[in-house]
Amino acid sequence: MKAFNIVFIVIFVTFAGLQYNDPDPYIWIPVYLYAALLCYLAISRKYNAVLYIIGLTAYLVYAGYLFFDKTGVLSWAEEHDAENLVQTMKATKPWIEETREFGGLFIVIVVLVINMIWLRKRVVKTAYNIH
Repeated sequence: MKAFNIVFIVIFVTFAGLQYNDPDPYIWIPVYLYAALLCYLAISRKYNAVLYIIGLTAYLVYAGYLFFDKTGVLSWAEEHDAENLVQTMKATKPWIEETREFGGLFIVIVVLVINMIWLRKRVVKTAYNIH
């Protein structure tokens, strides 16, 4: 899991750095840096369930908004025939931008859930001195 978290620290810090020219970097830089911080804490074996719950709750709520918003993922899939998301790096259509943002949140959520499950198992093993 150490390698897993190192890889995602690098990915999330890179993602955060690429947000400087995004229309809403004040949202996305903290999103990715918070995920990187939780991955770092996982390497340090400093599991704090509250930090994970706060992050996952915020990420899930925002992902739900991006999914159901009138220009969100459903709009992209149903009204715009799942238009190519990578035709250009500059997303000029709101449904493309929101679908890409949803994808970023999905990656963050999956990584944090994996870490949360793994770290909780380690905490239980340590608490009961199971090897």
